[in-house]
Amino acid sequence: METSSLKRVVVTGLGTVNALGHNVEDYWSALLAGKSGIRSVTRFDVSDLPTKIASEIVDFDPSKFMDAKEASRTDPYVHYAVAASKMATEDARLVLDNEDSERCGAVIGTGIGGMTHIQDQSFVLFSKGPRRVSPFMIPSTICNIASGTVAIELGLRGPNFGVVSACASGAHAIGEAFNLLRLGQADVMLAGGSEAAIQTLAFSGFCSMKAMSTHFNDCPEKASRPFDALRDGFIMGEGSGVLVLETLEHAQKRGAKIYCELCSYSATCDAFHVTRPEPSGRSMIACYRNVLKNAGIAASDVDYINAHGTSTHYNDLLETTAIKQVFGDHAYNMNVSSIKSMLGHLLGAAGAVEAIAVVKTITTGWIPPTINYENPDPECDLNYTPNKAVQRDVKVAISNNLGFGGQNGALLFKKF
Repeated sequence: METSSLKRVVVTGLGTVNALGHNVEDYWSALLAGKSGIRSVTRFDVSDLPTKIASEIVDFDPSKFMDAKEASRTDPYVHYAVAASKMATEDARLVLDNEDSERCGAVIGTGIGGMTHIQDQSFVLFSKGPRRVSPFMIPSTICNIASGTVAIELGLRGPNFGVVSACASGAHAIGEAFNLLRLGQADVMLAGGSEAAIQTLAFSGFCSMKAMSTHFNDCPEKASRPFDALRDGFIMGEGSGVLVLETLEHAQKRGAKIYCELCSYSATCDAFHVTRPEPSGRSMIACYRNVLKNAGIAASDVDYINAHGTSTHYNDLLETTAIKQVFGDHAYNMNVSSIKSMLGHLLGAAGAVEAIAVVKTITTGWIPPTINYENPDPECDLNYTPNKAVQRDVKVAISNNLGFGGQNGALLFKKF
């Protein structure tokens, strides 16, 4: 299809549930204040585990967003997705009864899916026998069920599927929804990611991989420190983020509030290792270059990058290297930050919750900080917006995400 025939795509609604807030306003205020959502784990016994902290959601009631009986049959990752989707729809002032339901869809990503139900039903299997396993076990755990449940709850009969690409899932879900819209296959798409993996099985697995921080159990708020020389691993988080995306034509026709424009999406793969990024950053570099090329935007026009910034040695080093390779001297003129310093790593939901932060940055002129940046690493020498939010007129911003399996995803947003 000719570029001239592709439709423009805009963001008209935002919704999120995470440890910093059960809505966008609370989440955004906490980010700008440099508040950490990382605390000691409360849901299960961590006395035998090296990591004892996480970014847990507390006091969340799914029955505020869906039928209580239905909620009891579904996994928390579905609850978060439904909540974020309904909040985003309300924020967009989108009256779905007035829409052609076959032109409205949803793409919700997840890295792991219904881990809580997998763990709980495994216990039932081995303690009570196979006949006691719930008939809702399979539909509660599969990785497309968040997107499917959102469609059921909201009556969306257009394109609907889940995206599973580890910690790039949220970014890829937004990107795939963007492609459907620009190709004219839908008018409205709800897109994002959801994750609820802070439970014994997944947490223990990440501990066994030695991927998470172990040096800051006594001061959880200090544990996630992207780009800092003392970083020693990521912190698990959970939650959901959903954006309402529309074709510009559709949004203007209904008089929608427009946050910003989503201009471009790029995805590449390292094809190197199941967990470790490729040492040269070759595919990450290609992902950045592609997202700029696809948008027709020069590297020097980018004002801000919301980095993946996991607080692990290899990720932060290679991400910094890739930015310098792509942006050259301009890399030092941009702001970069990682909100994982406050929120931890939401795995498959990270890209969506972070994309919401990028949208808010463009619309408010405030860039959230990278907190805990206290010990500069000579190899990580960019402007990471250390410790305090700053004001800047951000016209163009990129949200970048990576994932196990060598996944890379980038989204480019522009002021409308």
